Amino acid sequence: QVQLVESGGGLVQPGGSLRLSCAASGFTFSRYAMRWYRQAPGKERELVLSISSSGVITTYAESVKGRFTISRDNAKNTVFLQMNSLKPEDTAVYYCSTLWGNYRYWGQGTQVTVSS
Repeated sequence: QVQLVESGGGLVQPGGSLRLSCAASGFTFSRYAMRWYRQAPGKERELVLSISSSGVITTYAESVKGRFTISRDNAKNTVFLQMNSLKPEDTAVYYCSTLWGNYRYWGQGTQVTVSS
């Protein structure tokens, strides 16, 4: 079955960086687009970035442009979210996701807290 497992979250000071990873299994990873979402306390889940099977990147959240980027390693079935110049408003649970068989799958999420 499809499994997505995020890692790499934590506490970081404003201006710092984090790199999130999402290990995928149960499907042919290289053939599917991957997305990163985030959900801050009291807010709806927000689509942040996506990467197509061919590596085309789309940024959906204006607030992360120029600071966050997404990448994938098809040999390792892993998608990454590189987050730089982090701000307190980036504090959220970050989820990776894919659409497979007309169903959207989610990981369990990883907490990112940006605070001094």
